[in-house]
Amino acid sequence: MERPLSCSFSGHMTAHHRWMLWVLHEQLVFLETQITKLEAKIQDQVRDYHEAIALCTTIPGIEEVAAANLLAEIGVNMVQFPSAQHLASWAGICPGNNESAGKRISGKPRKGSAWLRRSLCQAAWGASHTKEAYLAARFHRLAARKGKKRALVAVVAHTILVSVYHMLKTKQSYRELGADFLDRHDAENVKRYLVKRLERLGLQVTVRSSEDTAALLT
Repeated sequence: MERPLSCSFSGHMTAHHRWMLWVLHEQLVFLETQITKLEAKIQDQVRDYHEAIALCTTIPGIEEVAAANLLAEIGVNMVQFPSAQHLASWAGICPGNNESAGKRISGKPRKGSAWLRRSLCQAAWGASHTKEAYLAARFHRLAARKGKKRALVAVVAHTILVSVYHMLKTKQSYRELGADFLDRHDAENVKRYLVKRLERLGLQVTVRSSEDTAALLT
């Protein structure tokens, strides 16, 4: 004889259980109604900023809500900030620069907008998981040496904010550089680093370009 399939509704339900379910359902309906009202209010408030929001959403990791959060904190007029670095300093998304006798003694970022910092870090985390993207490549390169938290704030969040500054100022969309940009930009250092790693494993390395290899084979 087959056993009956169990489900979450099997068992004895009292009047008290039914009343609790009714209370939870009413609370769920209320919260969903409030969320709908808030989303409608947000859309009404950002009606005049759709162009700026569309520009921000071209950056990996930034969706429409995150873009609205960023613009609510920094605005759309970048004239108020002399440069992107001034904006990053105001937001508290750049490391401190305290030095004594030429030696850096503090790397803690300055205090800034907590809401802006949180939005940027959330966007940075999303960007770090984007495949074949420049921001993700920068994150993974620094995270291996400095840790994920520092990589998010010091590199990805800072880069996103600087990009937003220039995009709003020039009215141009984000230009994806590609995951291999850092390797192409600093090719000689990458070669030396990889050769040293192989040599530390006890291997003798001879580096030839593809053109030289083709010439030897002909």
